[in-house]
Order: sequence, then C-alpha cells, then structure tokens
Amino acid sequence: MEYQYIIVEKKDDIACITINREEVLNALTGEVITELDTAFHELHLDDDIRCIILTGKGRAFVAGADISLLNTFKGQQGRNLARLGQAMMNYVESMDKPVIAAVNGFAIGGGCELAMCCDIRIAAGCAKFGQPEVNLGITPGYGGSQRLTRLVGKGMAKYLCLTGDLITADEAKEIGLVEKVVPIEDLMDEAFKIARKIASKAPIAAGLVKLAINASEDVPLNYGIAYEAELYNTAFKTEDREEGLAAFLEKRKPAFKNK
Repeated sequence: MEYQYIIVEKKDDIACITINREEVLNALTGEVITELDTAFHELHLDDDIRCIILTGKGRAFVAGADISLLNTFKGQQGRNLARLGQAMMNYVESMDKPVIAAVNGFAIGGGCELAMCCDIRIAAGCAKFGQPEVNLGITPGYGGSQRLTRLVGKGMAKYLCLTGDLITADEAKEIGLVEKVVPIEDLMDEAFKIARKIASKAPIAAGLVKLAINASEDVPLNYGIAYEAELYNTAFKTEDREEGLAAFLEKRKPAFKNK
C-alpha cells in the first residue's frame, strides 16, 4: 500500500515503520494515526514478518499532536481523535508480534504515548520524553495517564503529567520508561540488532509471552499464573516447540516455522 505520512520497509523478517512528517516534527493527526493503524494491521497479518521497529524521521520520534489541528476542534472532535489514537495504540500493544520503539528524538505528548504502547523502547541519548498536555490546558488523550502509571508508578506519572516537565533519555531509563539508551548514530543498528534477536526466536512463543506479560497488569497473581499455564500448554502443542527442544538436544540452531 502507498502511504503519504509514513514509510514502511521490510528487511528479511523485520519491518520498519518511519513516521515521515519531518517538517512538523512528525506531529500526529487523524490521517497519520489511520496510516499507522493500517500498516500495523497489514504487518500483523504478514507471516514473513516477526518483529516491527517504529521510529521517526529527522530530530523527532513524534513531538505530540498537531497543535494547529487541535486548535480548530469543537464539540466531540477531541474525544473522537483520542478514541482513534487509543484504538491504534491498543492494537499495537495487544498484537502478538513484538514492536520496538526506536526513539530518535522528541517523544512528547502523543509521541510518548506512542512509544509506551510498544513492547521495548530504545532511545537515542538526545531523546526527550514528557506528557506536557497540562501546559496547553488539556490532558493526555492516547492512554498516557494509564500506561505511564503502569511503567513508572503513580507518583512519577503524576509528577510528569502535572508539571509538564520533559526528561532526558537517561532520566527516562532511570525511571523505567525506556529499556536502553544509545548514541543517536547507533540507534537503528541497536534496534535492528534486538529485532533480529527476537525474530530468531519461536514466533508463536514470543507472541504468547507478550500476551502473558500484558495480562499481568490487569489480573491478580493467581489468575495470571493460571493464564500462563494455559499459554504454556498452547506453546507445547506447536511444531516450533518440537523443533526448539530437538535443536537444543542436537546442539544446533532451531529452524522455527511459526506453527
């Protein structure tokens, strides 16, 4: 499919989505969100793709929503855009293919929210994070108040959302918002290195791991453990499980087939 605001590239079993609105720091609009949603759905259904990287063009990952657009909103338009963004980000979070955010610069407002719905966040040292919506008289709209709290805790989430302060990549790593910080020139190499490592694993098992960890946020421990056992049983029924165990015993690299 041809896209106007994003670039989708495939390299072997890894796909890379680049938000391509450099002139406005990759600001999110309904059209950008819709293109991202379409791309993620298509890649989710592509059996050749085992891991997805999301990044931005230029000096921003995503520097929030398009403020000039928000300034025109009336009535229910704000809610409608929030629901559109939430649906896309919920899909990214729940799909069984791992998604890596390669945060190349500003990840502010909707950009921070977009990074948080991904499974792993790798940040360039120059990246900045924040939920500064309060500075504009609004609140986070794409799940920021919820995912940020789950990632960094209630106190830090309140601090960031109430002050509107931006934090550095190193500070984001310190509070658990990102997993790794690297120099900007190494960012995409590191993202692809991690993606290749993930893509080499059994894809069904990787998807089940993602489901299990996501579920841990919403259920008591005893329910989560019971759900884990069911997923474990599901994995045991796959050809990938047979191949993985055989390869280990035979001291060779497994050839997983997503079955």
